Amino acid sequence: MTTRFTVFDTAIGPCGLAWRDDVVIGTSLPDGGAAGLRARLAGRFPGAVEGPPPPPVRAAVDGIVALLAGGRADLTSIPLDFAGVPEFNRRAYEIARAVPPGKTLTYGDIAHRLGMPGSAQAVGQAMGSNPFPIIVPCHRVTAAGGKDGGFSARGGVATKRRMLVIEGALADEPTLF
Repeated sequence: MTTRFTVFDTAIGPCGLAWRDDVVIGTSLPDGGAAGLRARLAGRFPGAVEGPPPPPVRAAVDGIVALLAGGRADLTSIPLDFAGVPEFNRRAYEIARAVPPGKTLTYGDIAHRLGMPGSAQAVGQAMGSNPFPIIVPCHRVTAAGGKDGGFSARGGVATKRRMLVIEGALADEPTLF
């Protein structure tokens, strides 16, 4: 059972996806250039080999590319390997995964849906350790009162906001230049 990965271009830069047996085991948002992303994926998945994705994984890549280009791709049917993911995080990811493009929930909303209203901070920590960014759309989970909250990907909150603008959940902010 060989672990494989691919790096592919998107509207926000090169992203990566790793899989085993047609099941996604991790994704990566842009982290500098493609070479740096390849190194990061190889470090995260020791022994992984870069290669072309099989059809089910290719469909996941195509969905991610479409979503980040402003499409309404549905990524909820992509199979994910949750081995090693704590139960609390898995449950929070299932709720986040149901948030459609163009919509958001707060960390507190997810905590309430988990039946654990005091766990908003734990939800934030779970989102920060999400092994499947984009497929589990942690960027659609924000802080209370319309605040961004954190974002652990390269570019931080600016990347999160850019993804939310692409999806139509935030208005594009005009710049002075």
